[in-house]
Amino acid sequence: MDTKAAIIALLSVWGVGTCVALPVAAQDATESADEQPDRGNPLLNKVWVRSDADGDRPGPMQIFLADGTLVSDSCWETYRLSKWQQVSDSAISWDEDGMTINADIASLTETELVLHLKLGSEVQQHYFTTASVPYVCPDMEK
Repeated sequence: MDTKAAIIALLSVWGVGTCVALPVAAQDATESADEQPDRGNPLLNKVWVRSDADGDRPGPMQIFLADGTLVSDSCWETYRLSKWQQVSDSAISWDEDGMTINADIASLTETELVLHLKLGSEVQQHYFTTASVPYVCPDMEK
């Protein structure tokens, strides 16, 4: 095999000259997100950290994704994925261990969220703020 044939064979194996799919640029992804109808909802696609948590431990986190997935996590427990829905402008609900949790949105801004969770006959008030980035969970005592 001569040198020219070897180069052509290598180029063929490497896929040079074929169409290559390029990744979406960050700007393109942002523009697509801006076209979504829920983009004006300050509840969505943010990491909400519970600010009224007890003790020295950082509060649990919740992320209400626009696709109806709720990500719940904390520095000391395994994350959970649940289905959630916005019932009205002032109410949401999600599934947790087979039970539906209903909550009223008492207050919602770009950086603060107050939920009134209806847990049977009891109503609990939970305060959240948006997470600061970067953030790493502190080492927890075992």
